[in-house]
Amino acid sequence: MDHPIEFFSEDIDFELSNPAQVSEWISDVIQHHGQELSGLTYIFCSDDYLHEINVEYLDHDTLTDVITFNNADEEGIIEGDVFISIDRVRDNAKDLGLPFEDELHRVLIHGVLHLLGFRDKTEEQEALMRKEEDSSLSLRKF
Repeated sequence: MDHPIEFFSEDIDFELSNPAQVSEWISDVIQHHGQELSGLTYIFCSDDYLHEINVEYLDHDTLTDVITFNNADEEGIIEGDVFISIDRVRDNAKDLGLPFEDELHRVLIHGVLHLLGFRDKTEEQEALMRKEEDSSLSLRKF
């Protein structure tokens, strides 16, 4: 596979400003966790698009910023699809008083952390997830 990390937009017009740097950073995070990257597809979309996926596949009738599907057949291999609502990321960044790119990077890596085995259903899991997000964000070289 030439490009193990790919970025697409589905029902919106959105492009990452620095896909090569982001891909390298995501690969570094995966290696840092001792896993092997097989393939990762990011799909940027609207709230409506992601809400439909949330209802259809996860039976959750809520808005969310990210949904991750693990497509790996074996342990230690990272392969999946990560759907990200750009609407949600923009709103959350604004609400948190953060630059859009920083919030986007947090959500990008949040999806990867799910593939690496991190969960966020309980308060303890959520605290660990935040810690891992911060640790991963600190590995950015851009």
